[in-house]
Amino acid sequence: MFGKRNTTPQIEKEQLELLKNAQKRIKQKKRLYIHFVIFLIGAVFLIIANTLLGIGEGITFFGKEWFVYAILIWFFLFIYHIFNVFITHKFMGKSWEEEQLQKLVSKQKERIGQLEQKVEQEIAHKNSEKKKSELTLIVAAAENNAIGKDNKLIWYLSDDLKRFKTLTNGHHIIMGRKTFESFPKPLPNRTHVVITRQDNYHVPDGVIVVNSLEDALDASKNDSQPFVIGGGDIYKQAMTIADKIEITKVHETFEADTFFPEIDTTVWKEIVNTFHQKDENNEYDCSFITYVRY
Repeated sequence: MFGKRNTTPQIEKEQLELLKNAQKRIKQKKRLYIHFVIFLIGAVFLIIANTLLGIGEGITFFGKEWFVYAILIWFFLFIYHIFNVFITHKFMGKSWEEEQLQKLVSKQKERIGQLEQKVEQEIAHKNSEKKKSELTLIVAAAENNAIGKDNKLIWYLSDDLKRFKTLTNGHHIIMGRKTFESFPKPLPNRTHVVITRQDNYHVPDGVIVVNSLEDALDASKNDSQPFVIGGGDIYKQAMTIADKIEITKVHETFEADTFFPEIDTTVWKEIVNTFHQKDENNEYDCSFITYVRY
């Protein structure tokens, strides 16, 4: 019932951000390396300028010639540079760049996998929450799928009425306006959800009026098994999203103006089929059949 969200654009965007960040980090370290070199060359130049050319002679800090501090700075930077070059294995070289990029890409791929898994779990969780109701179509239909004429039942089957009452008792029953109007009064111990396009449609207290099947399902979302009970157009809409069909198949054909949709046996699997022979309380042979979606 619920489509899967496409996370690819978001993932591609994060991959691009990763590569940009990796390149930025590499440029920063290259600038740092250049900075080291300039410092090193500058320190050597100042020492040479003082010792060989005599520039700055007599200038002292805390009793020491200024170039002594330059030598110390130069020595620190030199040691630091040696450490980076030889201890960290070709610092800032091409192989290091490729290694860092590969590490970052690998980490990002792992992160993407975790993100996809998280999204899938969220979708599954939301779908399970929304799909916790088992939508069931319940109907009595003839061999030619006839279910009614002039907004009335065509037959009287006591066993079918008892079955309908037992199955729907305590549940939401979803129906079109004409089906609702065919009742003398609302059925006891059931929540009626009536679908109509009419504005300000008047109903008794406790009856829910909605404008679409989607709204009817939303109104029934807290019911573990809401039932669709008619008419023909509502059955047709609900057939594509229902989980189960409870049908009383009346073994006869009738003239009718309302029909139940054809049951596609490649979509629906028959799991129960109980035959009931006609008797004084049941005008026709019938079978109680239960289908579930494959």
